[in-house]
Amino acid sequence: MTSTSILQSQSCHSLADWLCYIEQSHPIEKIELGLGRVSQVASRGELQQLPGRVILIAGTNGKGTTARTLEQLLLAQGFSVGVYSSPHLLKFNERLRCDGTDVSDELWVQGLRQVETLRQDVALTYFEFTTLAAFAILKQQAPDFCLIEVGLGGRLDATNIVEPELSIVTTVDLDHQDWLGNDRETIGREKAGVFRGGCHAVVGDLQMPQSVAKVAADLGAMLTCAGRDFSFDSDGQQFDWRFGTSQLLALPAPAVPVQNVATALTTLALLNVLPAESVIRTVLQELTLTGRMQWLSRQPAILLDVAHNPQSARYLAAALDQLAGQYTQIHLVVGMLKDKDIREALVAFCGKSWRWHLVSLPGVRGADSDLLQQALPATEQSCQYRQLSDVFSCIDAASADELFVVFGSFVTVSAMLDLWPQENV
Repeated sequence: MTSTSILQSQSCHSLADWLCYIEQSHPIEKIELGLGRVSQVASRGELQQLPGRVILIAGTNGKGTTARTLEQLLLAQGFSVGVYSSPHLLKFNERLRCDGTDVSDELWVQGLRQVETLRQDVALTYFEFTTLAAFAILKQQAPDFCLIEVGLGGRLDATNIVEPELSIVTTVDLDHQDWLGNDRETIGREKAGVFRGGCHAVVGDLQMPQSVAKVAADLGAMLTCAGRDFSFDSDGQQFDWRFGTSQLLALPAPAVPVQNVATALTTLALLNVLPAESVIRTVLQELTLTGRMQWLSRQPAILLDVAHNPQSARYLAAALDQLAGQYTQIHLVVGMLKDKDIREALVAFCGKSWRWHLVSLPGVRGADSDLLQQALPATEQSCQYRQLSDVFSCIDAASADELFVVFGSFVTVSAMLDLWPQENV
């Protein structure tokens, strides 16, 4: 079937068919917040009633690494775990994992077919449709724990139809301002919409907006906050975690932000499923997540990170500061979407004598290299331009003591993952 064919649901057999069918009416980039449509369809199949113990995870940054930490620590104890997240990097199947494995095409097709039957004449967005399909699969698989990442915001996100036992807000920063507001207080209020009265609410942000605490108080949620109720200290090699009378000292620093690991540990403690210290140490030593501080190659040295807003950019820049002494030159290979705060994200890397390679991203949301160049301070604008297809040419010419950092968007990182020869990963 050609890409220009108009698909009907009756003609959909493969996962690719179904995704094409959904996107024909509701392009993947089209955002329509609200719970009315998704709740109506979910109620027809009780899809909002997920099995097991449900944890709902919101936040500007850190949702993926918090979920991965929870997943690995739960799996290590013998629990079955389902994880729903978005977006994906290489394959749509990545959006739902059951017991650490991406769900198969066959199960996705079954879930999508069920949602198509349930929705009748209700128009769903791409995200709503696929989220409900994921919930249908989770109900069928019935894991002990369902870890659900919010797509955008919290209060009006399609995932917020579930009833979590515990909700998390990892961090609050400026992103998606067109939808969530232009300041941290407003955005925090939206993200805190995942809290539930009488249930635990964990906040990992070290400077929690007052609006988050107010929402928790108004709802009667049991709030546990970083800095007040739990804490962590790290020297880059090890870290300590403290929560109430519990503490774990000199834990191995993982390849993901310690702040998110501390949030996950606190969550498990509140749910009375914190594993033994020996298990935690083993998990942390192996803990990684694709696209987050991921070493794609050591020779040449290539590091990937999906940092795409000011907060995540500052974290990445600080991590690179720790690595800078090991390399004669750091190359910043950046491609971003034009609806992001490009200037504030890029300024985190300025003034360090690192070399810029600006990448034009495709599509209506992609920023071209000229836009990226204009966003740089004047002192940084004598930079080199590279189209994404030319990234290899600059990497191939690199010496053994140079580091290439590919970042700025899921789109940029996924393209690099797709282009890089798998045997080199």
